[in-house]
Amino acid sequence: MKLNCVKISFSILLLMLIGCKKNEENRAKTTGIVGNSITYSKSLAIFKHEGYSVVKVSNPWPNANKDFTYILKEKGGIVPDSLQKEITISVPLQSVVVTSTTNIPFLEMLRVEKSLVGFPHTDYVSSEKTRRLIDAGSVKNVGQNEKLNMERLIDLAPSLIVAFGVDNNNPMIDNLQKSSLKVLIQADWMEQSPLGKAEWIKLFGSLFCKEKEAKTLFDDIVKNYNDALLSVKNSKAETSVLYGSMYQDQWFVAKGNSWVAQFLRDAKANYLWKDVEGTGSLGLSFENILDKAKNAGCWIAAGHYKSLAELEKSNPHYSQFDAFKNKNVYTFEAKVGAKGGTIYYESAPSRPDLVLKDYIKIFHPELLPDYTLTFAQKLN
Repeated sequence: MKLNCVKISFSILLLMLIGCKKNEENRAKTTGIVGNSITYSKSLAIFKHEGYSVVKVSNPWPNANKDFTYILKEKGGIVPDSLQKEITISVPLQSVVVTSTTNIPFLEMLRVEKSLVGFPHTDYVSSEKTRRLIDAGSVKNVGQNEKLNMERLIDLAPSLIVAFGVDNNNPMIDNLQKSSLKVLIQADWMEQSPLGKAEWIKLFGSLFCKEKEAKTLFDDIVKNYNDALLSVKNSKAETSVLYGSMYQDQWFVAKGNSWVAQFLRDAKANYLWKDVEGTGSLGLSFENILDKAKNAGCWIAAGHYKSLAELEKSNPHYSQFDAFKNKNVYTFEAKVGAKGGTIYYESAPSRPDLVLKDYIKIFHPELLPDYTLTFAQKLN
């Protein structure tokens, strides 16, 4: 009798578990829940539900003491009571103000650049397509990042302002929100993975209800990046690389876990500071740099230099490096837009596949004989 009771109890428990699992599956089907659609980014997560999406932005600036959650509500979508306390943004956006040039390519790639109504210091924008909109008066200058023109923003009344913070003190962002303007804090600049930066196109895909288009565009970039990696797979990291230039009395080199160092590693180059822990940059004296990199085979210089003569004029000591003597110096910052904005800073984060190809072309030119440098320029 006891054995039968145990069997009956086990059967009931099993049926309950099966029933719960089916209920979960049915609930997922009816609500349209999809897992996080983000793969590479460390600061972005997007969860798609039927009628709305939940966007989570973490680590928005160094040592951030808070994360952000946003609800992107589609027309007719029903947001659960548990999420009502979060900032809700109606999508697709009808108009937008962005505050970083890195966002401009995403808008253009998704063909929604005409929704852009404002940008701080419009001279920074290099894209010819968006520059035409600026010149036509469709995109207004809304001041500076730290001192946005509040009156103009209120007058423009954009559906959303996509901004960024640099530390835990952001009075401008607080003032925007107090003025009933919707603000979303993005953190693409904090990403150290090349593909992690580019994946922020999916945020804009969600904001304009173009998730499929954003995924297709990003998947193509991933494929191109991986194809480039495959091309250099059997190559050796033989070229030693010096990176950066003097700024005031210090030379800043990219640390070993930084965005730049990742590109150099993927392109099979021997970056001389690859073992320095951390992201961002490390400030060193000229003597320290010369001691370590005097015989480096290649120099990736920082700055808008157009020639070796111009580089040497800025600091005569640069001529002591073998890379300078052998005319093997490149910069990614020489190409600028019509108003002087740096094309690399604007477009490189959204096209890491092209950045990687540039580096491979520099260090292993035989692998890409028909490729022309996109961002980099050799100084002669």
